[in-house]
Amino acid sequence: MEYDSSFCPHYHRAVELIGRRWTGAIIRELLRGVRRFTTIRDAIPALSDRMLSERLKELEAEGILRREVIPETPVRVEYVLTEKGEGLESVVAAVTEWADEWLASDPAARAS
Repeated sequence: MEYDSSFCPHYHRAVELIGRRWTGAIIRELLRGVRRFTTIRDAIPALSDRMLSERLKELEAEGILRREVIPETPVRVEYVLTEKGEGLESVVAAVTEWADEWLASDPAARAS
């Protein structure tokens, strides 16, 4: 595969967005389906409520996920990927495959 060596602002923005701490893990969890806040938090070890809240707001602002408020008692809030967010499925799969191949046996990766 051949790549253009010039700087690409779209690529840079995409990598900066999905490469933020915890964002990839959150997207990966949301690819499993509709999730509530606590379900996402509990699925990702060491993710704080504050950081999860911040990342969910960022992803919503980017149009990657949608926050749905279900008017029940008590009110229920669910998070679901938009079409734009679902478009990241192949990216997540490719990174997962790469990580399984190149990082699974890497002692430095296991230590982090």
